[in-house]
Amino acid sequence: MAVREKVGEILIKEGLITEEDLERAMEYQQKNGGKLGDVLIAMGLVTEKEIAAALGKQLGIPYVSISSGGLKPAEDQNLEQLIPEEIARKYLVLPISRTFNSLTIAVVDPLDFVTIDNIRKIAGCEVNPVITTKGELLQAIDEFYGPRDVFREAIQKSYEVKDIVTSTAGIEEIEEEVVSLDRLIAQAEEAPVVKLVDLIIRQAIEEGASDIHIEPMENRLRLRYRIDGVLHEKPPPAPHLKLAIVSRIKILSKLDIAEKRLPQDGSFIMKFENRMIDFRVSTIPTIYGEKVVIRILDRSRLPLDLTQLGFEPAQLDLFREAIRKPYGLIFLTGPTGSGKTTTLYAALEEINSPEKNIITIEDPVEYRLEGVNQVQVKPQIGLTFANALRSFLRQDPDIILVGEVRDLETAEICVRAALTGHLVLSTLHTNDSASAITRLIDVGIEPYLLNPSLLMVAAQRLVRILCPNCKEAYEPTEDVVKYLKVKKDLIFRAKGCEQCRYTGYKGRTAIYELIPVDDDVRTLITSRASAQEIKDLAEKKGYLSLWDSGIRKVEEGITSIEEVLRVTLIKEE
Repeated sequence: MAVREKVGEILIKEGLITEEDLERAMEYQQKNGGKLGDVLIAMGLVTEKEIAAALGKQLGIPYVSISSGGLKPAEDQNLEQLIPEEIARKYLVLPISRTFNSLTIAVVDPLDFVTIDNIRKIAGCEVNPVITTKGELLQAIDEFYGPRDVFREAIQKSYEVKDIVTSTAGIEEIEEEVVSLDRLIAQAEEAPVVKLVDLIIRQAIEEGASDIHIEPMENRLRLRYRIDGVLHEKPPPAPHLKLAIVSRIKILSKLDIAEKRLPQDGSFIMKFENRMIDFRVSTIPTIYGEKVVIRILDRSRLPLDLTQLGFEPAQLDLFREAIRKPYGLIFLTGPTGSGKTTTLYAALEEINSPEKNIITIEDPVEYRLEGVNQVQVKPQIGLTFANALRSFLRQDPDIILVGEVRDLETAEICVRAALTGHLVLSTLHTNDSASAITRLIDVGIEPYLLNPSLLMVAAQRLVRILCPNCKEAYEPTEDVVKYLKVKKDLIFRAKGCEQCRYTGYKGRTAIYELIPVDDDVRTLITSRASAQEIKDLAEKKGYLSLWDSGIRKVEEGITSIEEVLRVTLIKEE
């Protein structure tokens, strides 16, 4: 009996991955679980289509796609009656053709025997599966049965829901608004409102949003999703459901629905497609009612592999060298939402082992890390960064992560911890790496303490990745070549297509600026040199600036010049 080839072996044979790639993916799979194919896709080594084609070869099942015509159902066979639309969408199958008592269906997972058996019973005939990708299958289902926008349908229906609690129009009315609490709870628990809130959240997850903004305006509600760092407006629910929607979210988050005049913070967890997703909720009172922001924390979308974050090869070597030191202080800088926490988590994931005691103090704890002791800041009971750090030093730690250094006291304890044999990772809010050094001195850290403790300062930003399906090449102008230092004859720009929702971008990656602290940098620290002097030294040593790192990604076709300009300062000539 012939031994069936493994998917990894097929991918290696076809030159899509190397044996080293496969080993890394299998190590990650053993540690975090999941299917090997999904891990390889998440690591950016192969595409969904390449995995589907390899699985088809392994199982001896044809791989089909829209472009090949294999996902076009046969006409005049009444296939939509054999497999109704709700069945196709529920089980993710598409009928392709029928010959006598045999039905060919397209599926994503041909090893899901329960689904195939269910389809056999529903159709009343034998089933022959062919394999395709989930994205292409959903597109083919829409083309065959007609597109179905459940989210838009629910939004439209919200305008038909009976107005139980009427929204107010002005500030004075809001001040005097009195609504029965029992009545508000009842409306928040009604089926239309529950379904609408669930669909708003589900749609945000499916579109890859990081935040949901629900904002009351004077005569309407505004709904926006932050996708790849940019806010996009969506069709809003009916304004008269404002109070009910906010109350429903508050009930999920265990917040006080009677309190409308003070900011509140809460959280909840929901299951989505067999994975648990955390949600952080923040409410603030505005002149037209409460604004709600829901942060979506999907650990399955968190890249915890340093090689997948965006480091240039030389930068990755420098960063790995720093985080593997037994003691010292490493700072990441950048604005809120620039990916600093993700980089720190990926660093912890790489150096985490049973031999090391790792403790973090965060505000908030965004993701739960296996084998790491994570502590949530609670200033209201005195659990601040500084107080927690003092206690940490009595917990025999090897590695300490401090979510953010906000004051001199926290900075001083971080420096002392680094000087006494601990590796400390933290963040600062500065524009670039060099400014982090001068900021620490300005707030009161003496150079003679900073010099022996500081290992590295790094700055980062997130840039959107050009959609691979529609990005278009063009020849840069002479000004771009001269002033922006682009060295390629052809670069790419955003265009927009259905796959990227006509934004031209799909996903994000990071650009980095790293300054290792060596003897030359220490000399500048001792003399209290300016940030510009430190930058000049870093440039002489060949370290990439944020701009240089961004231009590398432009030249590689990963992002556009417009994106790099959006997140960095324009480089001077």
